[in-house]
Amino acid sequence: MMKPDDDAALLRRGLDQLAGLLDYVPDAALSDPTPCPRWSVQDLVDHIVAAPSRFARMARGEAVDWSETPSAGREPAAQFRSHAEDLLRAVDDHAVPGGSVPLDWQSAELAVHTWDLATALGRPTTDLDAEVAERGLAFMRAGLTDDNRGPAFAPEQPAPEGADAYQRIAAFAGRSV
Repeated sequence: MMKPDDDAALLRRGLDQLAGLLDYVPDAALSDPTPCPRWSVQDLVDHIVAAPSRFARMARGEAVDWSETPSAGREPAAQFRSHAEDLLRAVDDHAVPGGSVPLDWQSAELAVHTWDLATALGRPTTDLDAEVAERGLAFMRAGLTDDNRGPAFAPEQPAPEGADAYQRIAAFAGRSV
């Protein structure tokens, strides 16, 4: 079991590497397709930028509306970093003393969408922090079944031989890798 400090460090690494990808989203790519059916790069960026803010509200016990996604604005990487800091503060402020910070869902969300964005931008995932994706994949394998995948996750797809952790979680989430 990870300690709260380890959890916070893992969460920060996942947030930092996704922020780094957001730094490299060219305006010309915003209308490009992504591995997410029906989402353009702009739609994916909007979703990614909103996620830490939503998780921060959840950590504080506030209601979250996942049905509407606000625009990431003109500086999505900066907006994401601001939301990421809010999430890290919320997780730190609401951690159970002596317990672990529950970040498995955040790890899954970050890892899948890190793969989505990297793939849409033609960037590799082999150099990313595998622990973030492995933690997210363990969470998804424990709770995501054929019966509860809903519209967000297609059936699991095969991962190629030698797939990295991000390719494996993307395939489990139903992405064609």
